[in-house]
Amino acid sequence: MPPAYDSPAETPPEAVTPLLRGVGVLRRLTDAGGRMPVGELERATGLARSTVDRVTGTLARMGYVRIDGRDVVLAPRVLELGNAYLASVRLPDLLGARADALADELDESVSLAVPDGDGIRFVHQATRRRAMSVSFRIGDLLPAERTAPGALFASEWDAAAWEGWRARRAADPQGQGFPAAPSRTAGGVDFEERAAAAGTAGWALDDQLVEPGLVALAVPVRGADGRIACALSTVSHTSRHDAAALREALLPRLRTAAAAMERSLREAPAAAPAAPTGLATWTGASKQELGREFVESLARGLTVLTAFGEGRAALPLTAVAEATGLARATTRRALITLEHLGCVAVDGREFRLTPRVLSLGFAPLSRTTLTRIAQPHLADLAERVRESTSLAVLVGGEVQYTGRVETSRIMNVHITIGTRFPAYATSMGRVLLADLPPEERAARLDASEPRALTPHTVTGRAELGALLDRVGSEGYALVDEELEEGLRSIAMPVRDRTGRVVAAVNVALHASRRSAEECVREVLPELATAITGIEADLHVTERFARVPAY
Repeated sequence: MPPAYDSPAETPPEAVTPLLRGVGVLRRLTDAGGRMPVGELERATGLARSTVDRVTGTLARMGYVRIDGRDVVLAPRVLELGNAYLASVRLPDLLGARADALADELDESVSLAVPDGDGIRFVHQATRRRAMSVSFRIGDLLPAERTAPGALFASEWDAAAWEGWRARRAADPQGQGFPAAPSRTAGGVDFEERAAAAGTAGWALDDQLVEPGLVALAVPVRGADGRIACALSTVSHTSRHDAAALREALLPRLRTAAAAMERSLREAPAAAPAAPTGLATWTGASKQELGREFVESLARGLTVLTAFGEGRAALPLTAVAEATGLARATTRRALITLEHLGCVAVDGREFRLTPRVLSLGFAPLSRTTLTRIAQPHLADLAERVRESTSLAVLVGGEVQYTGRVETSRIMNVHITIGTRFPAYATSMGRVLLADLPPEERAARLDASEPRALTPHTVTGRAELGALLDRVGSEGYALVDEELEEGLRSIAMPVRDRTGRVVAAVNVALHASRRSAEECVREVLPELATAITGIEADLHVTERFARVPAY
């Protein structure tokens, strides 16, 4: 059964075929969890192997996928497409903090969802960490009839929408076109009655329709036009609440939170327009460099999606062309194609992104970790400098290794994930300590009780303080045989979108292979390149998703 987002309509003659193919590849990768062997991707899309190679090569050039042996893997930069949609509708920015606070108050998972055809798609998740917790992600698509938000959205459907829903149910009664939901026939028999009741009551229940044991309660959040802008829902397990108890206990608090969200939508000032992307020059240069292996029309078509964003929710054709630097004719064909794919909606002379843009890689990457983001960059760095590389975070007064790539040498630095070392005596520890306020830095040093690990270890508080100040100003730390004799390492910090240091990356080697001066001259520039790549991927990922360290 094809996914629910596949358009059954006849392809318009102006459609850009490479863009259709590229979107198809991204969607199949998304449904597969973010990774597929090239051969399986060929079979899933029905494209020739040479075409798959050109499409994935172009997507790799754009940073949207990476090629890992025989596999094609979604890469964090593809999230910029979904970020454009989420920024344009502003729901996570305006309502996300309230949803998070409600989840803390209820001690249950809370979601914001929007309608997408005859399904619902999540745009924000505040989940609770439990042995049995909800695994839905931002971007996941569920059939409307099996969700509480779906009944609310369906209460506003017209006759054509209901006809489309019935046709889809007849063609796919098990819901196999919704990969995020377990295949079941539940929810369809009385959905029209439930939708009508939800519209009247102003709330809806999902009593184990998505999955046995899972119950949910949803209320509408209405925009200034009086229509439902999104649904606020909370999800629990029958071991904690049955459906009736969930409604009785939580409905008043959900309604209070929804009313506050509606005020936020009404009172929100207009967003300042985001800077246009202007990527046409880049795509042209890539075409010149790579020739026929770079599918320029695919790259330009996806670039059109990034013209939208905060303060740029609805744009006429001319504004999209100006934002991307593309010709009007090229932009028009791309928009026609994206409308056919369900990623763009037309309202008069203006175009808007739809929630379906989130089907392009968002869900699998919205639950990633900093370790996963950093790993390919660590591997590239290790290959360039031919030394072991690591990622670590600060835990108390120690650094904990969360990512690592070792090189094949007879004499190597062998450290396992989870290993901890005192922060004061390591290069990664020093760049992490250097970013802390003085009081917290002193507390972390007190926790580690500095002592000499080798004859070279710096332990004096004044000397350590001066070292950390210098590390903070220089942006890197070099530790020479202070943790272990013969071991030299150099590290730089990894900063999040706010500029806060959240981790560190180092290159560690035996002192006989490079002098301290050679580490600074030869290794530091390569390390800085890796940090730039990690931070770029981290920043695009954490725009609308939480990124835990590991």
